[in-house]
Amino acid sequence: MSTEGIMGEQDLKNPREIFENDPMEEIFALNMGEFLTEHLISQELLEKISSSTSDEKKISGLKNQLKELISIYSLDKTLTLLGFNSEDDFIIYNSIAKTLSQMLEVFTCSIWLTPECLNNPNDRLILAGCSEDRLENSSSKLMDYVNDTFSSKKILYLKEGNKSILSVPMSGNAGDVGVIYIENENNEIPQSYIDLIKVTSKLFVTSMRFKDLIAETELILLDDFVTVMELRQLRAELTAIIGDLGDEQQMFVEAIATAANVKGQYEKEHSLKVAQIAKNICSHLKLNEKTSDLVYYAAMLQNIGKITLPEEVFSKKGELSSEDWKKLQNHPNIGVSLLMKINFLSEVIPYIHYHKERWDGKGQPEGLSGYSIPFGSRIIAAADAFQALISERPFRKALSTQEALDVMKKESGIKWDPAVVDALVEIV
Repeated sequence: MSTEGIMGEQDLKNPREIFENDPMEEIFALNMGEFLTEHLISQELLEKISSSTSDEKKISGLKNQLKELISIYSLDKTLTLLGFNSEDDFIIYNSIAKTLSQMLEVFTCSIWLTPECLNNPNDRLILAGCSEDRLENSSSKLMDYVNDTFSSKKILYLKEGNKSILSVPMSGNAGDVGVIYIENENNEIPQSYIDLIKVTSKLFVTSMRFKDLIAETELILLDDFVTVMELRQLRAELTAIIGDLGDEQQMFVEAIATAANVKGQYEKEHSLKVAQIAKNICSHLKLNEKTSDLVYYAAMLQNIGKITLPEEVFSKKGELSSEDWKKLQNHPNIGVSLLMKINFLSEVIPYIHYHKERWDGKGQPEGLSGYSIPFGSRIIAAADAFQALISERPFRKALSTQEALDVMKKESGIKWDPAVVDALVEIV
């Protein structure tokens, strides 16, 4: 985990030292030698080199690489959609369905999986989890929708009476595992929510394949008769799927941020712009790639709490009630609770939770000050403030870039970390 806790002033002078041991750098270090041998050296020379190195030594080296891969990218760390930490499959998938239903504020969400996914001898898709205690109206028509979606691998979206029905196949390069089925009463399902479910389904498929690959790797590591070729093939599959997961995670973050912005009636691109500014600050400060990605994700998701609040809170034209204001003011905590259910995003929680803190200790929610505020939170706070200043709001016109920078410099050391403001000024 890259959260750095309380930092001293000297930490800012050597940002590379603060955030060293980047897992991706470790993977490149592990694999580069083998990559060069396999791809950049002629076959004849490779055979001569191979003859001087015993298979036993190669196998030992490859097994060590595989151990490192599944250690760095294990299921309980950063690369799954939600944590698979229960032996009861139904509890796991109920949790996933309820999380999706809560995020999208739809009537019901159900997850249907192939028998192979659940080690079940059945010959048809199985209800693996549902946002409701039981799935009402599990009719033949519903099953037709689910089965048609699975066999066609195409999204189904239609209106039936006062219901909107969305059925999304969980299909991808890693296989076909099932369907996510959603019903919403009285209201249509916004395109941003449909996009989120599409990305979620792909990430789901890849995560499940990754889970299977890890189990396969653990078995092979115990095999005394495994060959060099088998180990290299497995390593190639693991590194490829880790790459796919990384790409899909970013798409998931962007989709969920867009959905939150749409519901919260924000400028659609606000979070993306804040995230890009924050990432540029990270680059200027020479923070490592993983930390920069975490800050980027946190900036994209800073308003994720909005997605769990009732739609009517945002549609009110008049004054909000004290209860409404309380819901809005506490939205970072709601967002944190939601993120805790999404395992690979757990590392961004502190960055989001503390991004409303102030350098002088007069912020929210804990009143942290100075270096006790996580560095990622300090970066997001400055990026968010700057983007807000140069954006038009109902109560004021947008400031020019220079006017906004003057405001930031004036309150540097009061609201924002001076080092972060200096970096912002330089990159802008």
